[in-house]
Amino acid sequence: MKRARTSRLRYDAFRQAYREGRTDELAAAVDGQDKPQPVDKADRLSYLARYRTWLWPHLPAVAVLLLLAVIGAGLDMVHPLFLRFVVDRVLLAPDLATESRLHLLHLVGGCFLAVIVLARLVDAMRSYRQRQLNARVVLSLRRALYERLLFLPLQKLSDLKTGGIISRLSGDVDTTSGLLQLAIVSPSLSLIRLLIAVTILFFLNWRLALTALAVIPGVIAISLVVSRRVRPIYRAIREDKSEVDGRVAETFGGIRVVRAFRRETWEERDYTAGNHTALRKELFAHRRELVVWGAWGALIALVDLVIIWYGGWLQIGGSATVGDIMAFQWYTFLLLNPIWQIVNSFSELQRSLAAMDRVFEVLAMATDKPDRIDAIDAPDQVEEIRFENVSFEYRNGDPVVRDFDLVVPGGSIVALVGRSGAGKTTVTDLVARFHDPTYGRILVNGKDVREFRLRSYRELLAMVQQEVFLFDGTVRENIAYGRRGGSDAEIEDAVRRANAHEFVAVLPEGYDSFIGERGVKLSGGQRQRLAIARAILAAPQILILDEATSNLDSESEQLIQQSLQDLLRGRTSFVIAHRLSTIAHADIIVVMEAGRIVERGRHEQLMRARGPYFNMVTRQREAMATESDGEQVQEVGR
Repeated sequence: MKRARTSRLRYDAFRQAYREGRTDELAAAVDGQDKPQPVDKADRLSYLARYRTWLWPHLPAVAVLLLLAVIGAGLDMVHPLFLRFVVDRVLLAPDLATESRLHLLHLVGGCFLAVIVLARLVDAMRSYRQRQLNARVVLSLRRALYERLLFLPLQKLSDLKTGGIISRLSGDVDTTSGLLQLAIVSPSLSLIRLLIAVTILFFLNWRLALTALAVIPGVIAISLVVSRRVRPIYRAIREDKSEVDGRVAETFGGIRVVRAFRRETWEERDYTAGNHTALRKELFAHRRELVVWGAWGALIALVDLVIIWYGGWLQIGGSATVGDIMAFQWYTFLLLNPIWQIVNSFSELQRSLAAMDRVFEVLAMATDKPDRIDAIDAPDQVEEIRFENVSFEYRNGDPVVRDFDLVVPGGSIVALVGRSGAGKTTVTDLVARFHDPTYGRILVNGKDVREFRLRSYRELLAMVQQEVFLFDGTVRENIAYGRRGGSDAEIEDAVRRANAHEFVAVLPEGYDSFIGERGVKLSGGQRQRLAIARAILAAPQILILDEATSNLDSESEQLIQQSLQDLLRGRTSFVIAHRLSTIAHADIIVVMEAGRIVERGRHEQLMRARGPYFNMVTRQREAMATESDGEQVQEVGR
């Protein structure tokens, strides 16, 4: 779905969808999903049930928390009784002597002070315990979410986008932490206070209690209806912020492209429009919440009026005392406050539930290629890899690899060649089990790779891709990423074999030099050689090289060719290379077109056959000769 250019148009589209009940559909369209993924009531109930399972290990802490809440509520409820006693039994008791009244006043005041201090200590202890419990639950939830994200299928991660992933891990999990307070502690505490307050109110004066409580149910009903209508708005706000976060990640990840095409102003406007849209929606939700707040403000004023008016009439008639009226006003506040907290918690709960939908939506996703119940460990040695009628589809009915049959003896070098889009990288992704075949199967030593535990199978692999990814750390940390137990001597040996020691040695801190995010402080060729050193240290049984020398200049490529020969020796290797001269030594050369094998054999055999491979080599040699002649002409011109 094409996004509107301005925040006003985006906001108007949201309001239209909100009126028609299509907010989930609109969010899915903006996210680029194939189908809307609304969260229905059953899903939400299951999410709440799952959240309770997260709290189960912390049940003793929750019980202590509720106990402290009950004690604090009980102590708070004593306050109006002190006021009533002082007014009726001390201040308005003419039959007591002055000294007796002062003595009684000081005694009651001291007891009141002790209760206040104790109540504050209990409240402080409860607050700390609650913060501690929140932190533990959030930590376990964030850890589980991160683990699930690490093992989701690549297509799912692509749909979530980088911004969506970061948004869920940070903001959504933090917001979900409010569920403990809003769904359990606050309602429980408020309900306890409510029951105590109602009981005491009826004990003091049942007529006044009925009058004060009569206006409350209607306001509560209004509050709950409005709050429920606010929830889709907060979910839409979370989606907007996720989209903005993703755009920020893309913008600064591709900042060179942004600047090269002079798109800074456009990106700034798009960022502002995204944030402005979220702000409009927040105000949209706030206007609806004002109905609740306004109703409660009017209710409090109305109840105060009823108590003073009707209570005064009862006092004049001798059915109530001044202390009753004053205590009643205090208890009414203590009554309305928990009711307001329950309703307000329900309103605030919508924010947490909207975030919870997004968090548990991910936790409910199936992991990528879960191990079978009877899965076994992968073999230590690869003796043969066999492709049997393998086909693969990213989308139903659109295969990118078709009828792929190939037998690869252990230790062989397989070169995959062909035009872009021929399916070469997809074949290596199938070998790495980033995907499983849609049809057919891949066998290692006669066993379907799906029978192996995924982790043990991937321990056989190492990969060097065209787009090298290095982490924001030191040279040593990046090389050891493939094998954490590698010694300093082994790391240095791997770097030397990758012909990278010369430039690493002159870095400011040598092997302990920080290379920046994605290795930004290194050249493309240097990053490529560190990636090769990482693969060398991993000592894999199966090696995948996807344009591993593409970012190297001619001199660097010549330096590293011998290192690659050492790396490939004795390992089952799959090599993708556009420079056909680099794969002439391969044991098997597979020529692919439109996902199919059109030719296979050794270099000499294919050249003699004068087929597609021969034509590719010939065209490439002619192109290289033309480039060489052009360089010579330029050199003479200088």
